[in-house]
Amino acid sequence: MNNRDYKEFSKGEIYHIYNRGVGKMKIFKDEEDFKVFLFRLKENLFPELIKNNHLPKSAYRRKTLPINSFDLISYCLMPNHFHLLIKQNSDISISILILKLCGGFSKYFNKKYNRVGSLFQDQFKAVLIYKNEQLLWTSLYIHKNPLEAGIINNLCNYKWNSYLDYAGLKNNIPCKKEIILKQFNSPETYLNYFKKTETNKIKNKMIGHQDLLIDNE
Repeated sequence: MNNRDYKEFSKGEIYHIYNRGVGKMKIFKDEEDFKVFLFRLKENLFPELIKNNHLPKSAYRRKTLPINSFDLISYCLMPNHFHLLIKQNSDISISILILKLCGGFSKYFNKKYNRVGSLFQDQFKAVLIYKNEQLLWTSLYIHKNPLEAGIINNLCNYKWNSYLDYAGLKNNIPCKKEIILKQFNSPETYLNYFKKTETNKIKNKMIGHQDLLIDNE
């Protein structure tokens, strides 16, 4: 099976999930778009944290997935694509999570911008994380996206990235960052390692594990 497009997911495994807008179009045009995508992700990952009286105007109470079905390890939302590093904790497939997430967001987006048709390019891509070194490099790669794109010079200023959670700052969604950070003496050690690691080195390490780096296409 082509490891770009897994159709079957296994309990206990970690996957790098990513996709972008059709024709490389922007899928997050303003702050509300970022917030709605993260809200829909949060309500399926952490339904116990969602309260009806806190729902944004564009959302409503939907049927969510069982609590603790997945762990979110790292994520980054970019203007025309997204990256998620997710662990599947039950027999509920990651496909169900992503279809709910992207399907709901597509409906919101098309209604808001008065458009029809697919929002995302083909089916989402998934790469199985099968060894620890790959896990670390993938997390670093995801976190460095805004820097490499030249969007910001300091990741502490980018709100749509789990780097904030790893740095101990306010974050939109709590991540299972312990899966990464437990391998370092402290969060500061991870951040220093992260800052000293050249992006080309990260990409060279990852290329053997996935045949597509979406940011390079």
